[in-house]
Amino acid sequence: QVQLVESGGGLVRPGGSLRLSCVISGLQLSIYTLSWYRQAPGEQRELVASVAGGGSPYYQDSVKGRFTISKDERLNTMYLQMNSLKPEDTAVYYCQAKHFGLNYWGRGTQVTVSD
Repeated sequence: QVQLVESGGGLVRPGGSLRLSCVISGLQLSIYTLSWYRQAPGEQRELVASVAGGGSPYYQDSVKGRFTISKDERLNTMYLQMNSLKPEDTAVYYCQAKHFGLNYWGRGTQVTVSD
């Protein structure tokens, strides 16, 4: 059974940092494209960052230079290090694992950036 479980969200002040984790069970990370998405209230879910196999990671323009996606295949875990957080980063963050027609999602973790 495939499971993706996010953690690490919370309330942080502007300029602060958080590290999100996504523990993945039931699949082989090396063959999947791993991604972080986010969805703010009233908005569509959007791609934040992704990494596929040994390729270069992709970042949405608004997070370039601030966020870093990574994975540890030994721990079956992916991460999103978020620095210099802004109020507009407030959203529910979801991890996704995708391989051809297979697409798995976590349930999300809330990130709130506010004074």
